[in-house]
Amino acid sequence: MVVGAVVEIACDESGFSGTNLLHSTAPVITHASVDLAVDEAVALITALRSGFRFAPQELKSGRFLRGSGAQEALEWFLAALAGRAHVHLIDKEFFLVTRIVDFLLTEPSYAAGTRLAREHHPAALALHEAGRSAGGEWGAFLSAFVDLVRMKRRLPVDQTVQRFFQARDALRRHGLGTVADAVLDGLSPSYVRAVVARLDVDDRTVPPPLEPLLPALAETVLSWSGGRRQVLVTHDEQSALTADRLTRLQRVLADGDASTAGVNRAGALPNGVSPLAGLVVVDSRDDPRVQVADLLAGVARRMPGIIDDALRQPPAAPPG
Repeated sequence: MVVGAVVEIACDESGFSGTNLLHSTAPVITHASVDLAVDEAVALITALRSGFRFAPQELKSGRFLRGSGAQEALEWFLAALAGRAHVHLIDKEFFLVTRIVDFLLTEPSYAAGTRLAREHHPAALALHEAGRSAGGEWGAFLSAFVDLVRMKRRLPVDQTVQRFFQARDALRRHGLGTVADAVLDGLSPSYVRAVVARLDVDDRTVPPPLEPLLPALAETVLSWSGGRRQVLVTHDEQSALTADRLTRLQRVLADGDASTAGVNRAGALPNGVSPLAGLVVVDSRDDPRVQVADLLAGVARRMPGIIDDALRQPPAAPPG
């Protein structure tokens, strides 16, 4: 359902490595979005090719940043996107910690890992900061969690649960502090088994545990919406973006109130209306707007320092 003002954005990601969240050369994932019209994206790409002599195949971030005059081209590119773009960055390790807290201590939901579940954020942050001081036991704990909730090629449940709690106990012996230890102590074998059992029977109310794209998309939509307008998304093809998952995400966003915090109700979306108006999946080769988002995502992943306040927050929705 589309109600009132709508902003159209095009999105792509960089650094996604499937469930290989720990053993990757890309420790972060970036999800970039732009609100360019097609002709604006074409003009921007044309200017890069003509003004900076980039060949078509060089408009992938790796080649782009290695090209002659890359620094000047990057500055021009970012200036051209000023006020028209947003980048959401995901630290893969911290994402796993949010999954442990949001999935194994509470009821799993599509709000997990987003600002709609912020009440659990301090616990996840405390565990992440303290856990990294534990050396090998920290890596073993995260690895055991990945094996526990992996959707494919998972070992027998008894084996993965036992390994997970052995890793938990080894980590707990480090004494990570009151908050982090409380998270570890709160993990219950019976509840963990129940969550894994739901994954085994393909309970679709449980979002895919190792899929960061869904919370990234939710954050992107909430940022562009500002609680005042709906967001229509065009996205590069991704297997995670199934119709069922998107429908569930729409419902969660409609029920959540974080996007309207501080917004004058006179200008806010009506209650029950999702900020996600809809999503169209395309082949990036066919959509210049997605190509621009892809380049921005790749550059931001390789150079996270460019993600300044302007890129973290897209233009505010106009007052109602």
